[in-house]
Amino acid sequence: MPGRIKPKLAVWKFASCDGCQLSLLDCEDELLAVAGAVEIANFPEASRAVVKGPYDVSLVEGSITTAHDAERIHHVRRVSNFLITIGACATAGGIQALRNFKDVRDFTSMVYATPQYIETLNKSTPIVDHVRVDYELHGCPINKHQLVEVLSALLNGRRPNIPSHSVCTECKRHGTVCVMVAHGTPCLGPVTHAGCGALCPSYNRGCYGCYGPMESPNTAALAKGWVQLGAKEPDLLRAFRSYNSYAEAFRRESEDHEEQNH
Repeated sequence: MPGRIKPKLAVWKFASCDGCQLSLLDCEDELLAVAGAVEIANFPEASRAVVKGPYDVSLVEGSITTAHDAERIHHVRRVSNFLITIGACATAGGIQALRNFKDVRDFTSMVYATPQYIETLNKSTPIVDHVRVDYELHGCPINKHQLVEVLSALLNGRRPNIPSHSVCTECKRHGTVCVMVAHGTPCLGPVTHAGCGALCPSYNRGCYGCYGPMESPNTAALAKGWVQLGAKEPDLLRAFRSYNSYAEAFRRESEDHEEQNH
């Protein structure tokens, strides 16, 4: 009796640091289970072997920053039955999206001796700005357990069980004392998507928003709370302009404080 044909999995990289791909490689025992359930057909970070598409599932890391990549992502979409964007770069433009608030030519002139040879777009944009995306997995980097859950859900024809609540809920579940209430430490936890296990608050640090905005975040109310703790407009501007600076909720809030700062 012939064996069941395994679904083909492809992993693609655009402008990024490779951290989210490494999260997949860091799955260790879970990766063996994934490799047993799918055919890893295209994953340059792990193997030179490439199996021709089309692919059942594509994981896309990184943002679109060049004209070439803007064309290449359409090819990836065409050869992919199901496309998942992984990480802050792919879902929100990443840390490199800070260029979106300035003239990118100012950066290239400071960094490169011959900036005229640099071909880049004015903005760093998420994958969804260019092609249809079937699922977004947030984080900088992503949570490896959430990635395995998404792949498992796809293989079993069910909806991924990924929480939509904020980091604050994780703090409550772990018994972590609220750093804002106890110490007056500014924290993005109330508006940030869960996934990190409330790592920073567990070390008495405020959340940095690595997982991007949660569903329906009240960023304006949080900003008012920060002001009561003594934060200034530049502090608020910097807080919302980090890994997920171009995510809509964080972008709007940072632009409000940029206007007030001027």
